[in-house]
Amino acid sequence: MQVTQASGNNVPGQSQNQTNSNAAISSDFDTFLKMLTAQIQNQDPLNPIESEDYAVQLATFSSVEQQVLTNDLLTALGTQFGSMGLSQMAGWIGMEARAAAPVLFDGTPIEVSPNPAVGADNVELVVRDEEGNVVHREQIPKSTESFDWAGVGTDGTPLPNGVYNFSVESFLNGESLIETPAEVYAEVVEVRGVDGQSVAVLKGGALVSIDAVSALRSPG
Repeated sequence: MQVTQASGNNVPGQSQNQTNSNAAISSDFDTFLKMLTAQIQNQDPLNPIESEDYAVQLATFSSVEQQVLTNDLLTALGTQFGSMGLSQMAGWIGMEARAAAPVLFDGTPIEVSPNPAVGADNVELVVRDEEGNVVHREQIPKSTESFDWAGVGTDGTPLPNGVYNFSVESFLNGESLIETPAEVYAEVVEVRGVDGQSVAVLKGGALVSIDAVSALRSPG
């Protein structure tokens, strides 16, 4: 079982960022005070700055300072929630997730879940290899029912093991309406934290966010 957290989400990094933000705020505040002092020293004695204007400037700076600190706090909370998500996803490892993602074919049939366009009178499964070349195309029922792809090319020749991508092209009166990704089942081999989000690593290397997973089941 492997649960990893991307280096960009480590708490020490967040602490360093917060320290840098606090240092920046302190530096900016010192600069603000110097500017305010210079403004007072160089004001026109016959037209002095109103005290209300000073109050407005101080309030504005204070508001910006609080906003920066709030943003730091929200970032830290997001990191904590991301870690919680990883803990919850640990049980996904070894399960089969259904998502629109490239999947590794190792000789075992792959279950494909199509999503043909409404109103289409002809639907075709399109299979591409890692280089994007179409290696298989076949007509399939106009249905969302799942089916097994046996790993053969258009000419019926068995295809080599490797990573393949699946899509469904819908036609009407011979004209292509749309080509959309098809979902497939693949084993989850790892869960990982990436940019504050929890993702599943599928067999074959594809990264899928938890929001992109439409189903989860036990293997076999």
